[in-house]
Amino acid sequence: MPAPTGADGARLPLREDLRGLEPYGAPQLDVPVVLNVNENPYPPSPAVVEEIAAAVRTAAGGLNRYPDREFEALRADLAAYLLAESGVALDVRQVWAANGSNEVMLHLLQAFGGPGRTAVSFAPTYSMYPEYARDTATAWVVGRRAEDFSLDPDHAAAVIAEHQPSVVLLASPNNPTGTALPRATVEVVLEAADAVPGGCVVVVDEAYGEFRRAGTPAALELLAEHPNLAVSRTMSKAFGMAGARIGYLAAAPALVDALRVVRLPYHLSAVTQAVARAALAHAGELMAQVAGLREERDATVAWLRAQGWRVADSDANFVLFGRFDDRHAVWQGLLDRGVLIREVGPPGWLRVSIGTPEEMAAFREALLAVTR
Repeated sequence: MPAPTGADGARLPLREDLRGLEPYGAPQLDVPVVLNVNENPYPPSPAVVEEIAAAVRTAAGGLNRYPDREFEALRADLAAYLLAESGVALDVRQVWAANGSNEVMLHLLQAFGGPGRTAVSFAPTYSMYPEYARDTATAWVVGRRAEDFSLDPDHAAAVIAEHQPSVVLLASPNNPTGTALPRATVEVVLEAADAVPGGCVVVVDEAYGEFRRAGTPAALELLAEHPNLAVSRTMSKAFGMAGARIGYLAAAPALVDALRVVRLPYHLSAVTQAVARAALAHAGELMAQVAGLREERDATVAWLRAQGWRVADSDANFVLFGRFDDRHAVWQGLLDRGVLIREVGPPGWLRVSIGTPEEMAAFREALLAVTR
């Protein structure tokens, strides 16, 4: 294939593995009900907005200077939040942050992946994982989840033993299925990773961790025993801060130090740090929305099942349901009625994010109109 040509006729030496690829991204459409990207449907309150604005105003006065590149105050605030949320005490040196959990994941693959190394995950799972591997020239191997989207521990251990990866990526709750991993499964994966010559980092992606049902464990509880474990979180979902782009990670200090080597200089702006700290100061208020979203999720699962659809158990703020002979026609029918959901996951399935009660009522009405 010839090198791509720009609008001015210049030939561009694009990497061979990037030719013909489209950038990642869900549709961004102007419709009345947007339920396709797992956002928190509730904007921050006027009080939170005012405090964020005041923090940004203060930060703006020093924008002639580079930001604090170690952002220890933010890391301390994140550690305090995780102690309150999960009961796990962390030192500031065990916390890292970046521009969304996407950048956190990229840092992990930059530090522990690369040419001659392999990353492993188990599909269906988050579609960005293979892109992190691609962008860091890391070989990508994917195992399979079971029919109910659970992960068989023996299968996971066998894949790790066969391919000897340097990184294992586990989403819990999983996207797009909503499935959380039992602690015993994570422990089997960690044991298998410990047997990999040269070491293997296990990343548990808990982007939707705050939405987990009662009794569902947090992988943070395993950190003290496993220096090769990293647990990532985000402020995009439960905090309703998707527009702020703040992700973070908890791990052993040595693992965090490795990420400090590969990060870009001053990668977290002073404005980002100010927004994150102001939001964390209102964690209680922002988290109060989570309980209501959990209830709406469980009600959505029950309603979908009552209509006869298959629904994956969900510990997230979305629900995967199906199966449809022509899921695209259903997706389009909903869109035609002003409701945008996500056409993602295994063939025949669709995913709906949990919105406000009014948005979910509109979704139910449109779905019945399309399918009945």
